[in-house]
Amino acid sequence: MSDVDQAAFRQATGQFPGGIVVVTTSGGHAMTVSAFASVSLEPPLVLFCAEKIARFHDAVLEAGAWAVSILAEDGEKTARWLATRGRPLEGQLDQIPHHPGPVTGAPLLDGAVAALECQTFAVYDGGDHSIIVGRVTAVETPPAPPAPGAASAPPARGPLVHHAGRYHRLRPTED
Repeated sequence: MSDVDQAAFRQATGQFPGGIVVVTTSGGHAMTVSAFASVSLEPPLVLFCAEKIARFHDAVLEAGAWAVSILAEDGEKTARWLATRGRPLEGQLDQIPHHPGPVTGAPLLDGAVAALECQTFAVYDGGDHSIIVGRVTAVETPPAPPAPGAASAPPARGPLVHHAGRYHRLRPTED
C-alpha cells in the first residue's frame, strides 16, 4: 500500500497532456487509451497500458495482434464511447467508420490521423495495469500534403489530446 494520495497522484499526472488512441482487436474489441508511446525504431515497437480489470485486457492478450488508431481532433465522441465502462461487447464499432487492417485484420478507424498494426512483443506487470509492447507490422498514414504550387488540399487535422481531465485540440503557435 502506498502513502501517496491517489486523487493527488491522478491530478498531478493529469497535468501531462497525452494523445488519445483507440486500440482494437480483430475480434471487434476496442478501447480508448491515453497511455500510449513509441518505444523503439529498430525493431519498431510501441506500447500501451491496459487496466487488468478491463474486459479489453484479456481480449487483447488473447488476440496477440491489434491495431492502434491515433484519433483526430474531431474524435472526442468516439473516444468517449470507447472509454465507457459496461458498453455492449457486440457492435462496439457499428457506428464508427472503420476498415480491417491488411496485416492483422484488426479495425482501423477511418478518421484517424494515423494507424499502426501490431503483434504483441512483450507484456510487463505495471501494478493495476499491464504494459503491452507491440511490434509494428504495418503503418497507415494520411496522404502527404501537396507540393508547393500544387492544387490545395484540405488542411491537415491535428490529434485529439487529453489534459487535466478534458479533451483538447492543439492550436499552432504563431511564428
